[in-house]
Amino acid sequence: MDRLVVVLRTHSRTYHLGRRHIFWLSIVLLCCSLTAPAQKLSQLEDTRAPFTTRATHLLGFANARNNSTGTLSVQHDLLQFQQNGKPGAQVTIGSVRDVFLGGETRQVGGLPMTLGKTAAPFGGGRVVSLFAHKKYDTLSLEYVDADGGIHGAIFQLAKGQGELVKNELIAQGVTISSRQGQATKESATEAKHENK
Repeated sequence: MDRLVVVLRTHSRTYHLGRRHIFWLSIVLLCCSLTAPAQKLSQLEDTRAPFTTRATHLLGFANARNNSTGTLSVQHDLLQFQQNGKPGAQVTIGSVRDVFLGGETRQVGGLPMTLGKTAAPFGGGRVVSLFAHKKYDTLSLEYVDADGGIHGAIFQLAKGQGELVKNELIAQGVTISSRQGQATKESATEAKHENK
């Protein structure tokens, strides 16, 4: 039993492997099996791309104009807002103290939509108003600068994108205070008392 016999089906030859060949073959297979998990780990680290989304900076970042559109990205240890072709304004994720998420609607269509609503007969403008609103997420950040001063920034994002940014910041280590949960409980309690 000191030989291993390998017969290939496509060929009629028989190959005999000695102990020395079996030993080297097992070493090669062992090395290949050890390098495969290491390659998978390095591929996972490289595939983690920065999170980016389109946003409107309403106010708060020092180097960004108010009401300007650009790209909000979370990469490495930075939260960065960059307008098209301009240097970005950024804060470290470690300096973010709190994140608040809200929603708003905005009427779209401008003057033509307003004229259409007024021209619709029998109160049809109300029906047009139902379809003339677009929903947005608002993302408010509270962060600390290098001197210890507390600042805030507000961004407007497409519906659903605010939750994604918030989850990405939480994954990067930002802790959310319980004040946001208390605000929703208080508003639910107020609504309960108003209905009585």
